[in-house]
Amino acid sequence: MNDIFTVQRLRSMKMNAFASEPERQLADNANFSSLGFEERLGLLVDCEWDRRQANKLNRYIHNARFSESNATIESIEYLEDRHLDKKQITFLHLQIH
Repeated sequence: MNDIFTVQRLRSMKMNAFASEPERQLADNANFSSLGFEERLGLLVDCEWDRRQANKLNRYIHNARFSESNATIESIEYLEDRHLDKKQITFLHLQIH
């Protein structure tokens, strides 16, 4: 009962990943049972952080209203008149990932 109440509170605070991650950890108990409190808490925080960053990026992409929503680095056309430096773009792409 207390667990359900805690999950409801987390969801009301819009911490959905933080609320869902313990369920995943319980399902994969063999890998998580040996971890201490701080390590498991760290995994919960990391999961919530990653979800928020992904949502933020998706929101930015949506708000940008790109004409080519499926564009990728690999699909860039390095035509002479565009003066694009493929090495520079590849370098920047690798910095992000």
